[in-house]
Amino acid sequence: MTSKPELTPEQLAANAELERLVADVDRGGRTVGGVSGAVLFIGALCWSLFQLWYASPLPFTLNFAIFNDSEARALHLGVAMFLGYLAYPASKRSRRDVMPLHDWALAIIAGFCGAYLYLFYEELATRPGIPTRLDIVTASIGLLLLLEVTRRALGAPMAILGTVFVTYVFLGPWLPEALAHRGASVERLVSHMWLTTEGVYGVALGVSVSYIFIFVLLGSLLDRCGAGNYLMQVSFALLGHLRGGPAKVAVVSSAVNGIVSASSVANVVTGGIFTIPLMKKAGYGGIRAGAIETASSVNGQIMPPVMGAAAFLMIEYVGIPYTDVIKHALLPASISYVALFYIVHLEALKLGIQPMMSSGQPKTPLQKLAGWGMGIAGTLIVMGLVYWVGIGVRAVAGSAATPIMLVLLLALYVWLLRISARHPDLPTDINITNPVRPEPWPTVRSGLYYLIPIGILVWCLSVDQLSAGLSAFWAVMAMLFQMVTQRPLIAFFRGQPIAEPLRQGFHDAVVGLQEGARNMVGIAIACGTAGLIVGAITLTGLGLRMTAFVELVSMGNVLLMLFFTAGVCLVLGLGMPTTANYILMATLMAPVVVELGAQSGLVIPLIAVHMFVFYYGIMADITPPVGLATFAAAAISGESPLATGVQGVTYAMRTAVLPFMFIFNPMLLLIDVEGWFELIMVVLGATAASMTFAAATIAWFRSKCNWLEVLLLLLATFALFRPDWFMNHVAPKYEARPASQIFAIASELPSTGRFVAVLSGMNLEGDELRKTVAVGLRELPENSEATGDNAGRQRLSEAGLTVMAMGDMVQIASVRFGSPARRAGWEQGWDVEEVLVPNPARPSEFWVYVPAFAIVLLIWMMQGRRTRRDNSGTPAQVAA
Repeated sequence: MTSKPELTPEQLAANAELERLVADVDRGGRTVGGVSGAVLFIGALCWSLFQLWYASPLPFTLNFAIFNDSEARALHLGVAMFLGYLAYPASKRSRRDVMPLHDWALAIIAGFCGAYLYLFYEELATRPGIPTRLDIVTASIGLLLLLEVTRRALGAPMAILGTVFVTYVFLGPWLPEALAHRGASVERLVSHMWLTTEGVYGVALGVSVSYIFIFVLLGSLLDRCGAGNYLMQVSFALLGHLRGGPAKVAVVSSAVNGIVSASSVANVVTGGIFTIPLMKKAGYGGIRAGAIETASSVNGQIMPPVMGAAAFLMIEYVGIPYTDVIKHALLPASISYVALFYIVHLEALKLGIQPMMSSGQPKTPLQKLAGWGMGIAGTLIVMGLVYWVGIGVRAVAGSAATPIMLVLLLALYVWLLRISARHPDLPTDINITNPVRPEPWPTVRSGLYYLIPIGILVWCLSVDQLSAGLSAFWAVMAMLFQMVTQRPLIAFFRGQPIAEPLRQGFHDAVVGLQEGARNMVGIAIACGTAGLIVGAITLTGLGLRMTAFVELVSMGNVLLMLFFTAGVCLVLGLGMPTTANYILMATLMAPVVVELGAQSGLVIPLIAVHMFVFYYGIMADITPPVGLATFAAAAISGESPLATGVQGVTYAMRTAVLPFMFIFNPMLLLIDVEGWFELIMVVLGATAASMTFAAATIAWFRSKCNWLEVLLLLLATFALFRPDWFMNHVAPKYEARPASQIFAIASELPSTGRFVAVLSGMNLEGDELRKTVAVGLRELPENSEATGDNAGRQRLSEAGLTVMAMGDMVQIASVRFGSPARRAGWEQGWDVEEVLVPNPARPSEFWVYVPAFAIVLLIWMMQGRRTRRDNSGTPAQVAA
């Protein structure tokens, strides 16, 4: 791979404009020097250091500088508002290289108001609910300044939405009956929003403090140290020689780059500046090239293990650990990328695109298969070896396991650096004019040490089962150590001076900390404003009215209700970032969907609804006319943003259909999957379904599809995604058991299943209702001596349920606040009518796969016969 060619003035101007777009969206567009620049830099750096301290175990180990949740949230918002006014100019026309005095004043006042809950915490704690004049003035100014910095950082729509909700609090008595409420005074409003954790300092800001910041910081450090470029180069080495190689590189590199950057716009610009021109050169055209890059970059937010900020909010809203979020998100994200990879391959066939780069020595299909098999097997062996070495050291060494494992990890890191030092550094760009495929293995091994921090993160999450925040903290510390040492160690192994590389390493670490904080300003402000909206909802009781409203709009139909929810997500996403969109919809709509589904007899897991909202929130980055990622891709390709967005929506249909599928078939989220056989069948069916749907959407499979073949592909897709729908017409999924057997059934339920029951009772409006609810039950500890009904009673209790049984009558005595049962819709005081267990007489739904695959095979054979017939006629036609 050669060095980057000289760029024309037009290309340089376009690149500068793209860099400005990323800065405006992710870090604020202001770049100033002197005292102003120093304050902005040092403030961001100190914010990162504070967050590292807060995430670490040091405060409790040293018993020093311990911050409770409320104090940390106040400091977090105060710093974010202070930096927000310094980093984001008042308008697009404002100068980026000047810091006006009024922005200094607003920053200082906003910082004081945001941190007010911390600065006067002890005094406020002694007089809860009795705000003083200073409290009211500070909170009122703080609300106004929060809305203004929201307008600067996130755009006018988000600020207007926050203003509407605040106004709604005051106008309650004068609104129509459907929206009317008692209203609230200024004192009550500001106290609720600014002096408690029910409003601005609510759950969203708490998640921003505990999880989001540290993960965004990890991504920033990975990008700064060169991991993003390494992943791009590896993608080119492995895929660049294939037909449609640049497009396939865009898909894969965007998927792995989601680890580094959760920003759709940054992902588009980072990879798209190389892949979009190469896709155009390959023959995709500018519109398709921009759409492919956009569709692949936006989905980086749904790809585990490091997902977008909204994924961390699910920890609190759904009440499950982050490892479970990763587990539920893994299959939909993977098949979404498989479908897009297949789409770009079909587009290459459709357009007659040939490979751009040489693949080296020709290989037979058997050699290629053997090469891929050895690569995959080697990867699995290394992963297994690392796991078993770690487990073995822990079992043998006991308390000394941690230092031993650190020494082994350090030795591995030094060894990988020594291997890397034997070869030239990877280039930092791709030669667009004359692309040359790099050698795969040398490219892969040159940066394997980048994977160590990610490995530490995954180990801490899955093996040590640490919290998401603490796991990310250890990964960040490993990343900082690597940034400082990788350059001098490589220089040492090459026999070069290490002073300058060491200085550069410290510089990269400090700048990475500063950039991570700059990237967090907008997210923290979005969480604060979303908390303001949520506070207005809880203060006025609007959330309770949403159930009746949505039921009226959807006429009680769950599918119509989901379409309505998806539409609202897309509309809100036109003016709101993904995080704020998710918070609002998760607060307003997720409980409504679960509740109305339960009343319809449909058990919808809460995580499925939250994933549904999350998916449609990120779709707004593609959807015209405002999708920012689409504008970035169009700026690179030089094509119309509207045309690029329309084509991007076509490609994104494979992602848009997934949420509807996993709402009705939770097995796609790996819920209710028992055993390896079911897991393999679900993965196989879902992967095949994503590919057949991709073929149907672009009307090309083995060759061009006619309308009948498209319909048959869609039928096969539905059968593979929803085999349960067909089997439900053969036999019901559940059979009813008497409520008196509740404890016996609970004791026998496997940990992978869900406990399902039919409840009846009266809601707050006095209506008699009947609904179907479910909750997962954990296995009892090994030292538990409970058996039979007592074991069932204990498992229900751990899920948050206290059940009272009197003969054949069974009632829910209590539902613990914040428990899985409360979140799943179980109601205190309601009667248990019956318990539902899987129907043993129901055939396996995987039998539906047989006719589905038969349809796909039939189309494949029909198109093959048609292609051979057309090709056989070509020579005669040419001769004639």
